[in-house]
Amino acid sequence: MTKASSSAPSQRMLRVGEQVRAAITQVLQRGEVRDDLIEKTVISVSEVRMSTDLKVATAYVTPLGVPDHAAVIEALNRNAKYIRGRIGGQLRQMKYMPEVRFRDDTSFDNYKKIDELLRSPEVQRDLAGDSEDKE
Repeated sequence: MTKASSSAPSQRMLRVGEQVRAAITQVLQRGEVRDDLIEKTVISVSEVRMSTDLKVATAYVTPLGVPDHAAVIEALNRNAKYIRGRIGGQLRQMKYMPEVRFRDDTSFDNYKKIDELLRSPEVQRDLAGDSEDKE
């Protein structure tokens, strides 16, 4: 039996990450965290990556409609132990309750930058030039 690449998450890590993501989302949607900044912000939890031992869950979140993501991420990390306690009921099957860490999900910004580059006049001109060469 060959060992899978250490950089790729295992099926178990993916499954547990999705369970943790769903649990965190429910806690945030129900407004269980008593923090003014968190309560008044809509927060999208796009992904949770688990460590190989399943003891650390890194949640990638996007605060919607808020210019200062850092303040919201800081508030979430300040309340991480409380959130960890609140998700415990939904993750009873786990041997250890993972430590939760929050990070800003910048993937949407990256997609936006790529989209803007692809729509730029320079790229459009180059693409038009490629299609003319083929004719």
